[in-house]
Amino acid sequence: MLRSQLYVPGNNEKMIKKTESINADSFIFDLEDAVPTQEKDKARELLLSLLPSLNIKRSLICVRINSLSTKESIKDLDFVIKSDIDCIVIPKAEIDLSFLHKMTGKKVLPIIETAKGLVKIEDIIRSEGIVGISWGAADLADSLHANLPKIEGSDYIRLKIVSIARTYGIPPIDKVFFDVKDLESFRKECELARAFGFEGKQVIHPNQVTIANEVFSPSKEEIEWAKKVVEEYEKYASAGRGAITIDGKLVDAVHYRIAKRILESS
Repeated sequence: MLRSQLYVPGNNEKMIKKTESINADSFIFDLEDAVPTQEKDKARELLLSLLPSLNIKRSLICVRINSLSTKESIKDLDFVIKSDIDCIVIPKAEIDLSFLHKMTGKKVLPIIETAKGLVKIEDIIRSEGIVGISWGAADLADSLHANLPKIEGSDYIRLKIVSIARTYGIPPIDKVFFDVKDLESFRKECELARAFGFEGKQVIHPNQVTIANEVFSPSKEEIEWAKKVVEEYEKYASAGRGAITIDGKLVDAVHYRIAKRILESS
């Protein structure tokens, strides 16, 4: 599960070491936007020295490289090959990324952040080695010459990403929420994303991790409902009944599949 993916600046030793005490499902050590140009070489060296000793093997360890259209990405890929990480996060993804998986042996997680990326999302998501997909509202709004709040709240973009991700069996991960102090609004956006079918949230502050983990996990009530549905449906299905009533509501095969999925993710 990738309920929470926490971005960590690759040039900040204190924050890198702090990941050992944070219960995120995944960490994304950033070499792109969070690191000034003059600090990128330092960040690569710092990560190479610190990552092997970090006690975070329980989590998916990722590195966000610089855009493939930049010279920095060449240095980043050399670093990726040398490092002990699980996954490369690709900003502004616009093309089939299979070559990266083949070249590095690492999993790949693209971010849809441009108009071209949104149009080409199906080509991107069919790449070999894809472990998930996310999107970035600010860069996408810039690419579209659009209003950022409108893009952040776009039902169309969320539904498009989830629909194509689910078609190919890839976990969709929702975008970051920029206001790290407004945890109430962050929770609401997590709930919206889950309602659309996202499996988790990319986050930029440790305080957001706990909320994301909670929202993207089945609640106690959901688990109790799922157990009841599975138990009752299987009992009556063996007697030849494909539809039953539980608590006054119709339950058939689709509810049984939903219940099984809930229990599998709990």
